[in-house]
Amino acid sequence: MQTGLLHILLQHTSASLTLNENCDSTVRSHMENHFMRYAPEEASYQHDYEGRDDMPAHIKSSLLGVSLLLPVQRGKLIFVHLVGHLLGEHLIHGSARRIVATLQGESK
Repeated sequence: MQTGLLHILLQHTSASLTLNENCDSTVRSHMENHFMRYAPEEASYQHDYEGRDDMPAHIKSSLLGVSLLLPVQRGKLIFVHLVGHLLGEHLIHGSARRIVATLQGESK
């Protein structure tokens, strides 16, 4: 594949995929702290089938998203400098996760 798009889909609703800065480790901890305040596990949720972190996990997943669309140019993924892709596990005891990747574009 020379030019196209890579679509990555996480097939779960209690985890997420996101792009963010990968240079400074405090970015990850600040993101985690923000979402722990925004969707606290201690709140009263009706949906708690998998534990007290179940509904907060769904909220975080909805806010961050479960897919990424990445450009491919000259046969390589195009990234902005210092960017990393992160799989966000939002359950305390998360299970194995499944990702589906599809590639669409032109080959030469």
